[in-house]
Amino acid sequence: MKKKLLMNIIFAATAVYIVYAVYLTIKTPTDTVRVESGVLTAEESSTGYIIRDETVVQGENYKNGIYQILSEEEKAAKGQTIFRYYSKNEEELQKKIEETNKKIQEAMEKENLIFPTDIKNLDKQIDGKIQDLKYITDVQEITEYKKQISDILIKKATIAGENSKSGSYIKKLVNQREEYENKLIKSSEYVTAPESGVISYRVDGLEDVLKASDFENITEEALEKLDVKTGKIIATSNESGKVINNFECYIATILNSEYAKQAVVGKNVVITLSSGNEINATIEKVTQQESGKWLVIFKLKTLTSELISYRKISINITWWSVSGIKIPNNAILEDEQGKKYVIKKTSTGKENIYVKVLKTNEKYSIISSYTDEDLKNLKMNIEDYKRISEYDNIMLYPKK
Repeated sequence: MKKKLLMNIIFAATAVYIVYAVYLTIKTPTDTVRVESGVLTAEESSTGYIIRDETVVQGENYKNGIYQILSEEEKAAKGQTIFRYYSKNEEELQKKIEETNKKIQEAMEKENLIFPTDIKNLDKQIDGKIQDLKYITDVQEITEYKKQISDILIKKATIAGENSKSGSYIKKLVNQREEYENKLIKSSEYVTAPESGVISYRVDGLEDVLKASDFENITEEALEKLDVKTGKIIATSNESGKVINNFECYIATILNSEYAKQAVVGKNVVITLSSGNEINATIEKVTQQESGKWLVIFKLKTLTSELISYRKISINITWWSVSGIKIPNNAILEDEQGKKYVIKKTSTGKENIYVKVLKTNEKYSIISSYTDEDLKNLKMNIEDYKRISEYDNIMLYPKK
C-alpha cells in the first residue's frame, strides 16, 4: 500500500515538473534580435485576363490582305487612315510603276544638263534618304522611305523634263506613272480610325467578349470557358485591325486569398508583369464567385506592349507595402488590456516597451512608438513612456 502511494507521489511530481518546464519554455525568451528598419509587403501571384477598351475595324475587301499605313502600337487620331486593303491588280500596277520609274531615270541620265538649284536640292534629299535607309530595320519605315525617294525622283524628273530636249518624253512618262498611281489608289480600300488611340493588328476575337464597358458577364466560369493560354502572343491579323484606348485597361483575376477577401474598391495596389515592369493600379471591382473564390478587376492607367500583345498573363499583386521598424511577430506580446509591447534588453536588465503595430504578415510586423496624442487617448503617462528605437535589442518568444 505504501509502495503504491509512493509511486503516485513520484508520478504527480513528474507531471508537475513537465508542466512547469513547458511554462518556462513559453515564458522564457529563446533569443534576442536587433531592431532595424525594413519594408513589409503583402504579395501574391496569379494569372490575369487583359480587358481593353478596343474597337475592331474591318473593311469590305478584307480578303485581299492588309497594307499597314500605321505600324503596330502607333498612335492614330480620329479619322486618320490606319491601313488599306490591297487591290486585286495591285501587283501588276506596282510592276508598271517600277518599270516607268526606270524609264524616267534612264531618260534623265542621257540628258547632259547643268541642273538648276531645285534639282540639286532634290538630289541632296535623295542622298540623305538613302543614307538613312542603312540604319533602319523596321519594314514599314523602310517602305515609307522608298516611297519618299520615289516621289522626290518624280519631282526631279518633272523639273528636268522642262529643261531637256527630251522633255516631252519624260513628261509623258511622269504622267503615265501618275495614271498608274491613281488607279492603284482608286482600286484600294482605305480604313480610318473611328476614334483616337493606339493601333494594333493583334485581333483575337475576344474584343467584344472582354469589354471594358461591361463587367457584368465576367465571371470565373466565363473566363475558364475562354480557354486562353497564359503568355500566348496574339497573332497578327491580315484582315482587320483595332483602335485601343491607350489611357487605361483592366486585368481580371480569380483569387482565393485573405487579401482578396479584404480587397476594397478604390484601393491602390501595384501590379508587376512578367517583364518586371511595375504598374500602379486601382481595385475596380470585387465579387465573390460560386466557388467561394473572388473575382478582382484591377484598373491600370497605362498600356504597355505586354498589355497589347497578350490576352492572359502572369502577374504579381502587391496589396500593400509599408516601411518602418520591422520585427519578428514572436517578439510582440500583449498585456491584459490588449496593448502590444516588446521586451527590450538593457545593460541593467529588461523593460517593457509599448508599441503600435502598423502592418503584419505571416512572419513580421512594422511597428512604431506611440505619439503623444496616442498616449493621451490611452491614458498613459507621457513622461514615463519609453520609445522603441532602431538598433535596440528585443527578446524573442516561441509561438504558443
